Amino acid sequence: MTWDDLDARLDRVPGTVSAYVGRLGTPPTWTRAADATHYAASTMKVAVLLALHRAAEAGRLDLDTPVPVTNEFDSAQPGAPRFSCARPYDNDEAVWERLGGSVPLRWLADRMITRSSNLATNLVLGQVGLAPVAEAWALAGARHSVTGRGIEDFAAREAGVTNLVTAADLAALLGGLAAGAHRPGPLAAPPACAAMVDVLLAQRHREDLAAGLPEGTRIAHKNGWVRGVRHGVGVVLPDDAPPYVIAVCTTTDLADGGTTGDAEVDDACRLIAGVSAAAWAARHDLAG
Repeated sequence: MTWDDLDARLDRVPGTVSAYVGRLGTPPTWTRAADATHYAASTMKVAVLLALHRAAEAGRLDLDTPVPVTNEFDSAQPGAPRFSCARPYDNDEAVWERLGGSVPLRWLADRMITRSSNLATNLVLGQVGLAPVAEAWALAGARHSVTGRGIEDFAAREAGVTNLVTAADLAALLGGLAAGAHRPGPLAAPPACAAMVDVLLAQRHREDLAAGLPEGTRIAHKNGWVRGVRHGVGVVLPDDAPPYVIAVCTTTDLADGGTTGDAEVDDACRLIAGVSAAAWAARHDLAG
């Protein structure tokens, strides 16, 4: 399948499908509406992870310091009451089982990514703050992505405060982390970038990008889903070709899974897996 063939196939998909495929540190081989904005869903958690590690590098936070596990958070909307996460819509019972106790920030960051825990995300975001997350996006070179509020901050959402991503920005963020693990870059020192890549490699939700790859292929990735939205972004590490970054964002009626917090496989998952498979087939021919 050529990239033109893939574009023609995606033209028939209802809604908006954005994509970015390219080797690290080079212009992309193929893009599709890569600067179109989509509701971020859980992909914003990678920017929160970066902000956390930057705060640790600067000495503002200690990743091994225990923090209280609570379920009350300040809204991003001034004057709004505090808000809580809904347990049925989370993906990780382990964090909820620790309510009233304390856990290390490092553990919360792991659950935020590998299990996509919303409660863990809001706890980490409460320690980091929204401004450092905005700085993380800017350092990655993101042009349109914003993290304006925590998850389930409905007062802020009603006021128009939201979380947005683009395929190009997500690719820049993941690609920057992968490149930064091997040489100094703008995001964080190599040990911190390597640690973040390791967490992304341990991702447990593998029903979209990873599903389009041969069994055992290493991919450092994060996905996100709510009704009407399904995204996946990752760095694929083939044994027989240079690494490449892939981001696919979909806002479509095909994304009808995940309404109860489960990463239910739906047609949007299969669509993203198909794009991932096409990129894998072209891995030897990517520009760069």
